[in-house]
Amino acid sequence: MYRIDDLTAFLDGFAPAHLAETWDNVGLLLGDRRSPVDRVLTCLTLTPDVAEEAIRERAAFVVTHHPILFRAVKRITADDAQGAMLLALARANVAVYSPHTAFDSTSEGINDRLCAKLEIHGVRPLRPRPANDTDAAFEGSGRFGERPVATDFATFAADVRRAIQLPSIDAVSTTRSIKTVAVACGSAAEFLPDAVQAGCDVLVTGEARFHAALDARTQGIGLVLLGHYASERFAVEELADVIAAAFPSLTVWPSRDERDPLDRF
Repeated sequence: MYRIDDLTAFLDGFAPAHLAETWDNVGLLLGDRRSPVDRVLTCLTLTPDVAEEAIRERAAFVVTHHPILFRAVKRITADDAQGAMLLALARANVAVYSPHTAFDSTSEGINDRLCAKLEIHGVRPLRPRPANDTDAAFEGSGRFGERPVATDFATFAADVRRAIQLPSIDAVSTTRSIKTVAVACGSAAEFLPDAVQAGCDVLVTGEARFHAALDARTQGIGLVLLGHYASERFAVEELADVIAAAFPSLTVWPSRDERDPLDRF
């Protein structure tokens, strides 16, 4: 029988905490490391409906990409939705772990997986780690690389829609020929200056504010917005497969109840 500690040790090695952004909250966030585990659920965000699924399906361990307890709290009570959810998870002895930005940036993490889906080659960090970091040659924030063939923007956007299996995307188009592509999952328009500095023709991310879109248009670089959910959810589904391969006796599945909170009409 595996324990929570076995799972956390594996995940700490897969997405090391030192790769996380300094503002992040990663690792084991709820639970007893000594508790046994036989069922594991992965999700993008641990919402009350996902927590209900975990408890109903007797999961002992939840891997949520977005951390719980992201901001400091002074009390946990059933008077609010997060407190009620955490108390229910604790009563059911469900442990919660988040790799978040460490999973974004690690080798074979979300950004690397996005690059693979978009057929980007020669991948390297968009924002490399400091030169004194032993992982600097391999890891850092964001990614960029080259597509096999340069295309116009409309063709590139259509390729992205097919690769991510989306009915539509938002974008800031450009007249540039698209060859060098930057990728940063989630809400990552902050990487736009890095993409410009790296000579990229387009930045693919999850979501961006209006003024970031204006900045992209002003600087002549393309911007493709997949939606926050679409830019990351596929990777937590694949993470379930990674965990299952490492622990064959465990039952591991991505949440079946989780949904994108945004509807398209």
